[in-house]
Amino acid sequence: MASSILGIDEVGRGPWAGPLVVGAVILGATFLDPENPTLRDAYLALDDSKRLTPARRTALSEIILTHAAATGLGWVTAAELDRYGLSASLKLATRRAVKPILTRRTHFDEIIIDGTVNFLQTTPLRDCVTTLKCADHLVKDVAAASIIAKVARDQYMINLSARYPGYGFEKHVGYGTAQHRAALAELGPCPEHRLSFRPLQAFAPNQPSKSPKNTTNGAHKTLCNFYNVSGFTSGNHPAATCCNSYNTTIKGHAAESAVKSCLETQSHTFIAQNFRTTAYEIDLITTKDRKIYFTEVKYSRSHFREGSPLVRITPEKQQRMSFAATAFLKTHPEFQSYAPQLAVAAVSGDNFQVETWFPLD
Repeated sequence: MASSILGIDEVGRGPWAGPLVVGAVILGATFLDPENPTLRDAYLALDDSKRLTPARRTALSEIILTHAAATGLGWVTAAELDRYGLSASLKLATRRAVKPILTRRTHFDEIIIDGTVNFLQTTPLRDCVTTLKCADHLVKDVAAASIIAKVARDQYMINLSARYPGYGFEKHVGYGTAQHRAALAELGPCPEHRLSFRPLQAFAPNQPSKSPKNTTNGAHKTLCNFYNVSGFTSGNHPAATCCNSYNTTIKGHAAESAVKSCLETQSHTFIAQNFRTTAYEIDLITTKDRKIYFTEVKYSRSHFREGSPLVRITPEKQQRMSFAATAFLKTHPEFQSYAPQLAVAAVSGDNFQVETWFPLD
C-alpha cells in the first residue's frame, strides 16, 4: 500500500484584513487512477497556488474538494488574530483544518506542513509531521491544500466587498496595496481589519502588541488555552492551570459569538442573537441561500462526546424552538419567504472551540 500524505498549507498570513485560512488535504489513490485521465491531469497540474491563475485555481479546487480522500479548512477571524496573535492563530487554524480529517478517521502515514514551523508541535500528531520549505511546489497534497485555502479565502474576500464597499477587497483580498491604504485613510477600518497589525496601529493606538517581548501574563494565559484544542487529547497539559473562571452567562455568550463567527466564515448573514419569546429563546439567527437558520448553541467545558449536542435537543425543546422561530417570522415579514431551518451547534473548552454545527431534520 502506498504511503498517504496529509498536506497542510496556510493562506492569509500577511494581509491587513480578512481571515487566516489553513488547508489540509489527503488526495488519496483516486488521482492516480490510470483509467481517469481527468483526475490524473489535475494531479499533474497541482502546484503552489501562487503559481496558478485564478481560473486554474478555482477549477482545481472544485476537483480537489470533490475527489480527494479528505479535505479540511481551518479559519481564524481577524478578531481572533488581534486577540491571540499570529503565532497562536496559525496553530489554531491548523488544528481546525485537521479536525474534520481526524473525525472521519481517514488514514495517513505522514503530515507535511509547508514551511519550517510545526504548528502541531503541542498535539499528539507532532511526531507525524515533517516541515518542508516550498512543499506547496514539491508535494502534491500540500499544493492541493494551498489551492483550496487560497480559493476559499479569495471568495470570502470577494463576498466581503459587498458588505464593506469602497475598500477594494475584491481586488487586493485584504493585502496592503496602495489602493487599500488610500481606502483606510478615507474610510477608516472595518470590522474585518486586523488592528494589531503595524500598518493599522494608527487606527487602534491601544491595541496590544502580540510580539513575545510584550506579551502580558493575561495574554499568556489566553494563548495557553489555545494549545488544548478540540479534536486533540494531550492529557494534563500545563495549559490546564491557565483556565479562567467564567460564569454561565458569560460562557454562553462567548460560545454563541464563536458560532456566529464560524457561520459568517461559511457565508451566513447574521440576523439576531438571543431572540426571546415568552416561552423560549433562540440563540442565533442567520440566513444563507434563501434559508433562515435558528440555531441552539450548546456549550461544554470539556469536549462533547459524539451525538451529545443532538441528545440535548429533546423533542420538547425542539418544539419550543419551532414556536420561537414562528414568532420571529411573524414579526419579521421580510424573512417570510425564506425556508426556516432549526439547527444545533456544539462549543467546548475554555477556548470556545466550535466542534460542530448542523441543521435538524
